[in-house]
Amino acid sequence: MPRRFRMSPAPDFAGAGTSHSFVLASDPLAVRAGLAKMAGVPPLSQLTSDQRGTVEVVLAEVLNNVAEHAYAGGPGQISVSLRLLGARLACQVTDSGLPMPGNQLPAGDLPGQAADPAVGYADLALSDLPEGGFGWHLIRQLTVGLHYVRAGGQNKLSFTIPL
Repeated sequence: MPRRFRMSPAPDFAGAGTSHSFVLASDPLAVRAGLAKMAGVPPLSQLTSDQRGTVEVVLAEVLNNVAEHAYAGGPGQISVSLRLLGARLACQVTDSGLPMPGNQLPAGDLPGQAADPAVGYADLALSDLPEGGFGWHLIRQLTVGLHYVRAGGQNKLSFTIPL
C-alpha cells in the first residue's frame, strides 16, 4: 500500500521561523489524516488552539478543493509548506492537478451574492442555506497575500494567515 502522507523539514525559506513541509495524497481521508498530523508538529503545534483552528479551517478548504477540483477525485499529490514567522503563518500549497478556471483565483463571493448582493443568510432557515460555495470566501477572509500561479504544469497557491 502506498504511503498517503509524509513529512520532512521544509527548506529554510528566509532563514527565520519554524518551517515544515508535508506531502499527502489527494483523497479526502489522506487530507483529513494529513491535517491531524500537521496539527501535532511544529509550526502548528506551537500555536494556540484558536490560532490552530483558524489555520486548520483554511488548510482544510484549500486541500479539499485541490482533491475535489484540481485532481477531480483522482490520484495525485499535494505538497504543503508552512513557515511560522512571528504573528503570521506563511503557507504554500502545490499540486499537479488541473489549473484553476481561467488560471485565476475564484472571486470568493458567497453563494447567491453575484445575483443579489443584499442576500443575507441570518434570516434563512438551515434547510434553505446553500450546500456549498463558502470555501473561497472563508479562505479570502482568513488570509492575506493570497496568490495563485500556474507554472511548469503545477498550481502554486501561497498565502499568509495572521495569527
